[in-house]
Amino acid sequence: MKSGSLALNGVFAASVAVLWLLPADVAGQGRARSNKPAAKEAAAPQPTPSGDPDLQGLWTNTTTTPLERLPEASTKTVLTEEERQTLAQQVAERLDQDKPPARAGTIVPYNEFWYERGTLTNRTSLIIDPPDGKIPPFTPAAQKRWQEQLDARKEHPADSWLDRSAYDRCISRGMPGTMLPGFYNHNYEIVQAPGYVALLVEMIHDTRIIPLDGRPHMNGTVRQWLGDPRGHWEGNTLVVETTNFNDKMFERGAATGFGAGVRMIERIRRIGADQLDYELTVEDPATFTRPWTVSTPMIRTDGPLFEYACHEGNYAMRGILAGARAAEKAAEQAAGKQPR
Repeated sequence: MKSGSLALNGVFAASVAVLWLLPADVAGQGRARSNKPAAKEAAAPQPTPSGDPDLQGLWTNTTTTPLERLPEASTKTVLTEEERQTLAQQVAERLDQDKPPARAGTIVPYNEFWYERGTLTNRTSLIIDPPDGKIPPFTPAAQKRWQEQLDARKEHPADSWLDRSAYDRCISRGMPGTMLPGFYNHNYEIVQAPGYVALLVEMIHDTRIIPLDGRPHMNGTVRQWLGDPRGHWEGNTLVVETTNFNDKMFERGAATGFGAGVRMIERIRRIGADQLDYELTVEDPATFTRPWTVSTPMIRTDGPLFEYACHEGNYAMRGILAGARAAEKAAEQAAGKQPR
């Protein structure tokens, strides 16, 4: 959902954000834009005044192609145009939030008005490695952590705000989630200055500032939600290594982050006037049985970016906690106990 004020002009407003019930493959569409990747042409970007390849502009990675392979695609990795059009319609029907829920009593967080859907690319997943288009299995230790977290949330879904995810609490989508398409607001502004690239993310209005001067990563005791990025140029490709993540997020879904041990390598290059090629690889031998790589086109979009005033508009958190207290009260009354 977009609302409010221009992020760069400081005009104030509010918006809402908490989509903890959304499936991982929900993605956006709203502003007029193309999601069909352009042919990878041999573009020679005009340099910035400081001589670096120019990646600047407003970009979107909105698509309904999910991170992991579409269930409708079976074992296919690439679709013909006819297959893509047919499957795009099937996916649109499956994701449609205006239809009655499959199970009575199911909460539908938003109807279709609020989503930015886009459409499918000709690939069946954003993951290009492993070849099956899936996030690799967790290691036994990571699987144990994940299961314990699921069990704890099942037993204590909303005793307090601390039982909710960092995304529910408008803190972060984590990494690589911040750089992956989802359901709305997956738009980015890239600005360059001598020695730096800054990447403003519309979703939760995060800004990633990437030094290019060869400095080492911060001390290992300093841990951040979006990690500590360091960049350099390899020809026309910006290569960014990010480490030093904190250990406060371990999620896969609408938010995606995998703890403190992740090392993430991003490669961004311009392949035309209106398209960037974006690729990221996630490495963490303590968490995954092998590295995995995502590739998603970023298409130029018309601005402006809007301020995503997540905390100011986070009525969902209040509703979740108030609903839990109401359910506890109802259960106590049903059991004949005096309400607290």
